[in-house]
Amino acid sequence: MTDPRKQKLMDLGPAALADALLSLAVYSAEADDLIEQLIATTKENTQRFKKKLAALKRSRRFFDWRDAGGFAQDLVTLLKDLESGVDDPLTGLELVAAFYEADETVFEMCDDSSGYIGDVFRHDAKVLFVDYAKRCSDKDKIADIMLKVNKKNNYGIRDALIDCAGECLPEKVIRTMLTRLQKRADNETDEYNKRHHLILIESLARQIKDAKLFEKTRIVAWGELPTAALIDIARVYLESGDVETAHSWLKKIPEGETYQAYERDKLLEDIYHKQGDSEKLTALLYQKFRSYHSLDSLQALLDVIGHDQRDDVIRDEVQQILKTDRFRGSDAEFLIAVGKIDETEAYLLRRTDQLDGDHFGSLLSLADAMEAENRHLATSLIYRGLLVSILRRGYTKAYPHGIKYLKKLDKLAARVIDWKEYNHHTVFKEQIIQSHGRKRSFWSKYEMMK
Repeated sequence: MTDPRKQKLMDLGPAALADALLSLAVYSAEADDLIEQLIATTKENTQRFKKKLAALKRSRRFFDWRDAGGFAQDLVTLLKDLESGVDDPLTGLELVAAFYEADETVFEMCDDSSGYIGDVFRHDAKVLFVDYAKRCSDKDKIADIMLKVNKKNNYGIRDALIDCAGECLPEKVIRTMLTRLQKRADNETDEYNKRHHLILIESLARQIKDAKLFEKTRIVAWGELPTAALIDIARVYLESGDVETAHSWLKKIPEGETYQAYERDKLLEDIYHKQGDSEKLTALLYQKFRSYHSLDSLQALLDVIGHDQRDDVIRDEVQQILKTDRFRGSDAEFLIAVGKIDETEAYLLRRTDQLDGDHFGSLLSLADAMEAENRHLATSLIYRGLLVSILRRGYTKAYPHGIKYLKKLDKLAARVIDWKEYNHHTVFKEQIIQSHGRKRSFWSKYEMMK
């Protein structure tokens, strides 16, 4: 959306805007830098970028985790200066490469536990590199730059340039890169460095959909293949269009293996779709639906078996959910989502001993849903679980929440008509006072809020 002030500023004329910018530059280093960028030639902007990068390397300042976001923004600004000031694609590529090669300096001068700095390399710098690369006619030179930067990757971010090769290089050039990387790997004696080159080969092989090369390289790199490797190989075969081979690799996963089960099942779902095996696809989708009831898993199942079976599927699953003894928040949320409020209330009342307040996120949403439906007993029992959890742990920072829950229980007590086999609120309150009465900071604050 266009800022309505833009036209008014344009109406002021160039002289007024120039004066305003120069006045602002007196107080703002960022404004002063912007002016220098706007009036500089391409050659001058290239030198400005190099000087800034050199100054960064000389800096002795350290940015802790609290300042990492600001440091990341400084790096983004540096890249924007480059983008705005350098039009020549090859020059731009070489300067972005220089930015990547400053990774040791950058990461040694900051605490990047937040990941902000890494994101600048993996996203902002990569996007700029691809933009220059798409406009550069010398594709072999682009490949040279990518491989030069990736001779080492001690901080795990330089491979971002290899991962985007398919966006800006033809397959013929990528094949040449693969040959050069394979020579590097064959001649490497250090195991860590060898693995690094093999990972790059895998990335390029996947981008050009050479599943056989990916498989061969993964076997060389890993030796005995764990479940994750089997899934990766299957995924690349599927992406390359070889559905049957992809399926054969998934079959190598030991029966009963739960590691990366979601990724495996997602691939199987795609494979059964492509094979037209509706029977296996239906069985898989039923399995996924029953392992985690949700509207999404229901939708996926109905897309295959027909939406006319929705009521029957929901009826059968509701019966199965109510028969189980173990409480699952996802089951309760599913019952609410499909409008089974009576069944949700019954489900909760039969499993009150399992309403663990430690899982407060899901319980709070259930409490809100039950209260909205005027199911005051069920709502009260959920809030009891939340309150008891806080008091049991003696987590003083959560006391304000516990007090809020107890106040909520005080109000709900007047609305509960039938307590069934559960203790009345007054009895429950006496019990928690008896068990946690020594937590005086809690009770004193509770009394103050009466």
